[in-house]
Amino acid sequence: MDYQALKTRHRQEREGHHPNLTLRIHRALSWLNRAEQADDVDGRFIFLWIAFNSAYATDIDEQYRLSEQSTFRAFLDKLCSLDAANLIENLVWSEFSGSIRVLLNNPYVFQSFWDYQNGKISEQQWTERFANGRRVAQQALASRDTPAVLGVVFNRVYTLRNQIMHGGATWNSSVNRDQLRDCSNLLGKLVPVIILLMLDNPATLWGDACYPVVG
Repeated sequence: MDYQALKTRHRQEREGHHPNLTLRIHRALSWLNRAEQADDVDGRFIFLWIAFNSAYATDIDEQYRLSEQSTFRAFLDKLCSLDAANLIENLVWSEFSGSIRVLLNNPYVFQSFWDYQNGKISEQQWTERFANGRRVAQQALASRDTPAVLGVVFNRVYTLRNQIMHGGATWNSSVNRDQLRDCSNLLGKLVPVIILLMLDNPATLWGDACYPVVG
């Protein structure tokens, strides 16, 4: 499943979809297309994250706005509930179970590790949080709770996203290749599935898209 196949289907069906869904998918597909053309893992990760963001981001009143992590976790929960063919579950348990376990054991994509490095919390606090996080992840893995596993994984991916987007890493750095490779590979498989599930469920309430086209 790639950009071209999804784009072809979107063209065939978009006239019957709500404009908000059409806009979301159009934007997500454009960034997926760019990600597939990237010849470096840093660029691929960035473009894939924007594609994911294009799919889930919702324009809601500021006083009711959830944190970004809460928003995309709710989005992932919705997708898992709609995934009758278990596409996400198969990705998590068949294709990426090994890399997910490696990612969950990597302190460099755990925000509390950086909070400790920056003097915000003690070493004991970050190590306890890391141990608790791993325990929660192991429980989710043991019970095959796909939404819970994805929630923990995306917490780690989000830390890497912040590191890259806020200039906290060097392009093509030798120190973050493993986590960038694993996160890019996961997003590269997951984003097309997300777009497919949205196409499969056009009657679902996806919410107003951010920054609608005007003028």
